[in-house]
Amino acid sequence: MNKETKSGIIVFAVLLLVILGVTAASIFGGKSSATSVKITTRAKSNQIVLDKDYDKEAIKSYKDEYVAALYIQGVIQQENQDYNQTWLLSKIKDLKNDSRNRGIVIYMETPGGAVYQADEVYLALQDYKTTGKKVFAYMGTLSASGGYYIACAANEIWANRNTLTGSIGVISGQFIDISKLLEDKGIRTAIVHSGKNKAMGHMTEAFTKEQLDIMQSICDECYEQFIHVVTNGRKMTKAEVLPLADGRIFTARQALDNKLIDHIDTWEHCLSHFTETVLEKPGIRIETFKKEKKTNFRDYLTGQISDLLTRQTAAQLGIPAKAMKEINQLSDGPMYMYIQ
Repeated sequence: MNKETKSGIIVFAVLLLVILGVTAASIFGGKSSATSVKITTRAKSNQIVLDKDYDKEAIKSYKDEYVAALYIQGVIQQENQDYNQTWLLSKIKDLKNDSRNRGIVIYMETPGGAVYQADEVYLALQDYKTTGKKVFAYMGTLSASGGYYIACAANEIWANRNTLTGSIGVISGQFIDISKLLEDKGIRTAIVHSGKNKAMGHMTEAFTKEQLDIMQSICDECYEQFIHVVTNGRKMTKAEVLPLADGRIFTARQALDNKLIDHIDTWEHCLSHFTETVLEKPGIRIETFKKEKKTNFRDYLTGQISDLLTRQTAAQLGIPAKAMKEINQLSDGPMYMYIQ
């Protein structure tokens, strides 16, 4: 065993002991941090106050009512540090059934994500609107692909003047074939399977044209669904949408010119317009519903160890660390459809 190998084993052992200690402490010592979902209350700290003078007597007639400022942030998938699908769907359902809620204004900050989760949110918002309540979507710095998909459920889409949006298209995953690399390194692999396409996409087997065609057909079906969502939400024809749906992103001005959004303005003006013009209830309470972002030391340390091992493996195989990381992510489970 050479000196470099011994050093690598020692470093790994030390890091492993540290993470085991942190994990044990989080399990047996003190408060659990298993969930990072914030339970929103009616506390004043959760209310957005617009800097205006309103008729206090008029406000009394709807003092128990409120508008929800619902934040959708991060990559759209089942759960990550910024996003939680279960929490979001539950919150939309709660708002639908709350007679005091008069509407939703969504603040969006997302690069997109998985088709399944984006469509679930889109359908939940459509269901919310069956009550007669309205939904506005406001885009921050970025609301692309799956973010735009969700925004199409809104009655109106607003954007900051520096917003990037669009990216109407679908990625069905990618095939990475490292079989030749493994062969060159003297590593032999075999996948035992029944059905010639059962191991489709596995990185240790070469992909075929038939397999590429299969994935393309699935991708095209999701793409057609995305096109339908845009045409339905934006009241545009398919002929109008298709030239815009080549995966490109748009500035706010470009999106407005192409009828993909309705207004370019500030978040505050969007809220004012919704409460004063749409609802005709100036000064109505605006309550914030946002998933709280939490990062504990254990998650941070786990990520650091994962990155270290990825870099070491990539160096040994002679490939970029970024490529190795993507390979690891793809090998964690089946391929998913992403609209990003």
